[in-house]
Amino acid sequence: MRRSLLPEAVERYASEEMVHEPPILAALREETATLPRARMQIGADQGAFMAMLVRLIGARRCLEIGTFTGYSALVVAAALPPDGRLIACDVSEEWTRIARRYWARAGVADRIDLRLAPALDTLGALRREGAAGTFDFAFIDADKTGSDAYYEHCLVLVRPGGVILLDNALQDGAVADPDVHDADTDAIRQIDRKIRDDPRVEAVLLTVGDGIMMARKR
Repeated sequence: MRRSLLPEAVERYASEEMVHEPPILAALREETATLPRARMQIGADQGAFMAMLVRLIGARRCLEIGTFTGYSALVVAAALPPDGRLIACDVSEEWTRIARRYWARAGVADRIDLRLAPALDTLGALRREGAAGTFDFAFIDADKTGSDAYYEHCLVLVRPGGVILLDNALQDGAVADPDVHDADTDAIRQIDRKIRDDPRVEAVLLTVGDGIMMARKR
C-alpha cells in the first residue's frame, strides 16, 4: 500500500528493505491492512524515524493525538525508558481494541495511557491539571481540520526543546495543487504555513511518508 509520493520501487526500498521492522509491528501492520481505512497507518520507515527521534531527545513523557490501531503508539512506547509514559488520545473503541492487544503482546501496555475521549477534552484537562511544559514529544495524526487547535495545545504542553510532529503534511501532494480546496487540504496548508512562520518554534517539512511537519519548541 503506497504511503508516500516516492516511486513505488523507491518507497519499497526505503520502507521495507532499509527498515528492521520487529515481528510484532509487522503483524500489526498486516492486521491493519485488512481494515477499510488501512491507509491511516504510518509506514515502517516513519515509525523507525519516530522511534529514533524519541531516543535522540531522551523523551520520557509523550503525547499522541490520533492512535488508530496503535502502530505509532507502539513504536514510541517501545523507544521510551521503562518508566516513560505516552498519553494516547482517540475516540474509537473498535480501532484501539486492536491497539491494546498489540501493546500487551509487546510488553509496553503499562507505558501507554489511552484516553478515549475527544482529544481537545483530554488536552484541555491536562492543561488544567498543571501539565504545561512537562511533555518531551507530541505526535498529531487526527482529523486535519482540528490540527491548529491540537498544535496550540501541544505548544503549551511540550517543554522548550521538545518536538511536535504533524502527520500528512503533504496530503498526497494535494497541498501543492492550487486547484484543490477540500477542507482537509486547506487545513493542512494553513497549519504548514503557520508553523513555518511561527516564531515560537524551529520547523522543517520532511518528505517521509505523506509528509511530516516537525517543530522544535524554542
